[in-house]
Amino acid sequence: MPVTESKAQLPAPIAKPQQTRQRLWPLWIITLLALALAIALALWSWQQWNNYQALQQSIASLESDTEQLDRMYGQSGNEQRQRLQSLEEKLSEQRELIATQQRQIDHNARELLEAGNRTRTDWLLAEAEYLLRVGNQRLMIEKDIRGALAALESADEVLAESDDIGVYPVRQQLAKEILSLKGLADVDRTGLYLRLEAAIDSIHELTDNALANDRAPGFVAEANSDSSANPDSFQGLMIEGWDKVKDTLSQVVVVRRLNEPVKPLLSPEQSAYARLNLQLMLEEAELAVLRGNQELYSRSLTKASRAISDWYDNSNKRIIALSRTLDELSEKNVDPELPDISHSLELLKARLAGRLDNGNGDNPEDSNDGDQGDDS
Repeated sequence: MPVTESKAQLPAPIAKPQQTRQRLWPLWIITLLALALAIALALWSWQQWNNYQALQQSIASLESDTEQLDRMYGQSGNEQRQRLQSLEEKLSEQRELIATQQRQIDHNARELLEAGNRTRTDWLLAEAEYLLRVGNQRLMIEKDIRGALAALESADEVLAESDDIGVYPVRQQLAKEILSLKGLADVDRTGLYLRLEAAIDSIHELTDNALANDRAPGFVAEANSDSSANPDSFQGLMIEGWDKVKDTLSQVVVVRRLNEPVKPLLSPEQSAYARLNLQLMLEEAELAVLRGNQELYSRSLTKASRAISDWYDNSNKRIIALSRTLDELSEKNVDPELPDISHSLELLKARLAGRLDNGNGDNPEDSNDGDQGDDS
C-alpha cells in the first residue's frame, strides 16, 4: 500500500487554538479594595469603641455627680426643714406672747375701768381679801400660826373700817377662826432649830473624857492620891502598902459585874463616829422641825438620847445638860392640828361678787325709787 494512500485515510488534524494569557489584575484590585475596606472598618470600630468607653466614663462621672448633688440637696433640704420648723416654733411663741400681752392689756383696761367706778369700800374689801389670802397661805403652806393670826386680825380691822353691812357674816366667821388660832399652842420653829443647833455645837466640844470609859470592861481607875494619913506614921505605911497591894491585884484580877450592861471602850475612830452619828440624828431632827414632821422629830430625838445613854458617861456635866435639853425638846409638838380658816375668805369672795353684780353694792330699792321719781 502506498504511503500516500494511507495518509489520505487519516482524519484531518484539528488546529489547536493558541493559549491566551489570563488577566489577574482585576482580582488584585478587588482584593486590595476589600483589604482597605476591612482596615477602614477596623479603624472605625476601634474609634467607636473608644468613644463608647469615653461615653461610659462620662456617664459614670455624671452619676457620681448626680448622687453627690442629691446628697447635698438632701442635707440642704433637711437644714431648710429644720430652719422652717424652728421659725414656725418661734412664730407660734411670738403669737402666744402677743395673745398673752393682749389678754393682759384687756385685763388691765378692765381693771382701770372698774377702778374708776370703785368706792373706798371696794378698796377696803379688796385689801381684806388680800390679807385673808396671805393668812391662809401662811397657815397652810408655811404653818406659821403667828403670821396667820396677824393677817386675820388685820383683815378684821380693815372690814371694820368699811361701811358695808354685807360683811357681817364674814366678820362673824373671822372671829371664830381667830379664836381657833389663839387656842393653838404656837410652835417656835426658829427657837427649836437654834436649840438643836446649840446641841450640835456642844457635841463637837465633847472630848474622850465624856465617854463611858469608867464603866467599860478592863478599865483601871487611878489610885486616890488625896490620902489624909501621914506616910511617916505606921498607919500611913500600912495604908500605902495596902494601896500597892490593891493596885497589884487590880492589874491581875479584873472583876466584871454582869448584872448591868457593859459599855465597851471606844477607840478614837469610834469616838469620832459616835459624835458624827449623834450630829446626824440632831440634824435629822432639825429637818423635821422645818418640815413639821412630828414622827420624824420624835424618832430622831429618841435615837439621839439612846445613843448618848449608850456611849457617853451620864455623870459628865456636859452630857447631863445635853440629855436634859433633848428631853425638853422631845416634849415639843412641831406639827399641831391646824384649823380651816378658808371659810371667811370664801364668804368675802361671794360678797365681792355680789357687789360687782349689783353695781358696786348699790341698793336696788334706792334705784327703784329713783326711777319712780323720774317717771313722775
